[in-house]
Amino acid sequence: MGRVYNFSAGPAVLPEEVLKEAAEEMLDYKGTGMSVMEMSHRSKAYDTIIKEAEQDLRDLMNIPDNYKVLFLQGGASQQFAAVPMNLMKNKVADYIITGQWAKKAYQEAQKYGKANAIASSEDETFSYIPDCQDLPISEDADYVYICENNTIYGTKFKTLPNTKGKILVSDVSSCFLSEPVDVSKYGIIYGGVQKNIGPAGVVIAIIREDLITDDVLEGTPTMLKYKTQADNDSLYNTPPCYGIYICGKVFKWIKKMGGLEVMKQKNEDKAKVLYDFLDQSNMFKGTVRKEDRSLMNVPFVTGDADLDAKFVAEAKAAGFENLKGHRSVGGMRASIYNAMPKEGVEKLVTFMKKFEEENTK
Repeated sequence: MGRVYNFSAGPAVLPEEVLKEAAEEMLDYKGTGMSVMEMSHRSKAYDTIIKEAEQDLRDLMNIPDNYKVLFLQGGASQQFAAVPMNLMKNKVADYIITGQWAKKAYQEAQKYGKANAIASSEDETFSYIPDCQDLPISEDADYVYICENNTIYGTKFKTLPNTKGKILVSDVSSCFLSEPVDVSKYGIIYGGVQKNIGPAGVVIAIIREDLITDDVLEGTPTMLKYKTQADNDSLYNTPPCYGIYICGKVFKWIKKMGGLEVMKQKNEDKAKVLYDFLDQSNMFKGTVRKEDRSLMNVPFVTGDADLDAKFVAEAKAAGFENLKGHRSVGGMRASIYNAMPKEGVEKLVTFMKKFEEENTK
């Protein structure tokens, strides 16, 4: 049937040229006579792959020299524990709850110290980002934590919270590399790659060096200590080699496209096509406060569960995959990451218009 338009929230669409390149190298990577999947992580060929991937990411994000880049496993969810284990010196941390993943991180942190929910948008089903300019930041907080783009609810922090001098930790899983960022504003910026960068199984953590110490909570596993990973350049144990190799290809693809400024422009143009339609449609409605809308994840509803189900089924039959909303909110959600071409969104909108006409009495 050929390629579909895949609107999955993650694992998600990857650039076609990256997949083709990987396919060509599957049996013989650059004359080594083997696949990257079979290669020793201690080999010269692999050393080049991981070092180049790191350098390309540093170039794309302008990562300052005093930050380490770690390629880890366990997904973003494992970082929910690793962050407090490594940073909770006073055993106090402040969390801003803007969705399910921030909430899970907050609940996990409670195992290691006092986690405070200092702002939340749960009162309106996480459909907005709370005002974070003057929050009750705890005096002895070790850090302030946010999930910057909320995959399930389709919201995004357009302005970072005022942490009043405290370290900011941000989970950027679903907006990673979608636009330029100032890494120096964060103590830790991390994310699972399976939404915007690569296959599931890799989480990238960018950590300021002064936060990487031996002074961690008692009982912190060796593997979850940032210093273990940093001292060994992400090679303390066998890393997710193949996943990192694909991430490296995606970094090169983004560089070739013109970097993060160009990506942001493309993403804004693409999201505008869908949001403009939702704003004038009588049937479909976006669920997020306009100023807090994500460029990556666009949830929408008809207001009728049966009609939603009919839409998802007909869309699938027409080659638009994974439009069903997260089980916790229902409705629909189109995830339109970097690798989703604009024509995919345009064709989806054409299909939505047709569906609206056919289903309006």
